[in-house]
Amino acid sequence: MTAHLYDFLLHWGVMSLSLWVASYVFNGLTFSSKSSLLVSALMLGFANAIVRPILVFLTFPLTLLTFGLFLLVINALVIMLVAAVVKGFKVSGFWTAFFASIFIAAFSFFIEWLLPGSHPVVFTTGNTLSI
Repeated sequence: MTAHLYDFLLHWGVMSLSLWVASYVFNGLTFSSKSSLLVSALMLGFANAIVRPILVFLTFPLTLLTFGLFLLVINALVIMLVAAVVKGFKVSGFWTAFFASIFIAAFSFFIEWLLPGSHPVVFTTGNTLSI
């Protein structure tokens, strides 16, 4: 139980850090307060877990036609959805959300890769083992 809580808090912290850094990199991404940043990170995690898979399923043919590039559009739309729901989180437009989503994904991946115990090793049988 505590391991799941630790993982949840760790991912929430990484997402919060990623959003905070992205707000300095992209002028069109702003937070009015620390609480709006934390709530946005939490909502983005929930949206990525619930809304994003539904959108991916519904747009699967379009994703196939674009060789997966439409997933970048879905990521931008999820960020725009969270900005519309969370008071104090503003995104200036689609292209800001588009490039910010790429930055946030890459930055989050890099930070989580640096954390101890988060380097998955994938074997050819499909099993994973954390080092």
